[in-house]
Amino acid sequence: MLATAALAGCSAGADGTAYPVETAATAASQSAKAAQLPQRPADLPLKDVNLCEVFSQVDLDSLKITSVPRAAPPEDGPTCVFDADGAEPMHSYHVRAVPADLQEWITGARKKNSMTTEPKNIGGYPALTNYRAAGDPADCETLVGVARGQTLAVQTFAISRGQLTQPQLCEMSVHAADVALQSLKARN
Repeated sequence: MLATAALAGCSAGADGTAYPVETAATAASQSAKAAQLPQRPADLPLKDVNLCEVFSQVDLDSLKITSVPRAAPPEDGPTCVFDADGAEPMHSYHVRAVPADLQEWITGARKKNSMTTEPKNIGGYPALTNYRAAGDPADCETLVGVARGQTLAVQTFAISRGQLTQPQLCEMSVHAADVALQSLKARN
């Protein structure tokens, strides 16, 4: 009987990894996260923004981008890839315009129990970092609610395995998202 009770709190993910099933306590925790987010000071629509031009040359240099930005297949909205592959630790930034509200990652359809989300304030805008806390650090995504139903996503991927920690990947992602947000503010 005890084993059944212990197993009732978990479910298997798509790859067979167990993750906790959301309880009333975690639902309250998610609502608390949403309450920590600042109100968006102004809309910065992503429509007609060429994401491959969101960073100036100075920004590209500061982010150590060494390859020509390139459009990627739009998995979840328009995407541009920026590679920092000229020196170790090699990494990549994927910048996406996602047609969804930021709340979707907290309480909606994009929320995943296997992911850790942390509320942030980036340039006065509501934001989240979103990453898998278990296993080898591979990426960290920063999501910024730039307009109603529009989220700027900046995901940092480690190309060089084992050279970047999860906090480093998230710090890099937050920094790149802030730089992109400043560029969007300057355009509006």
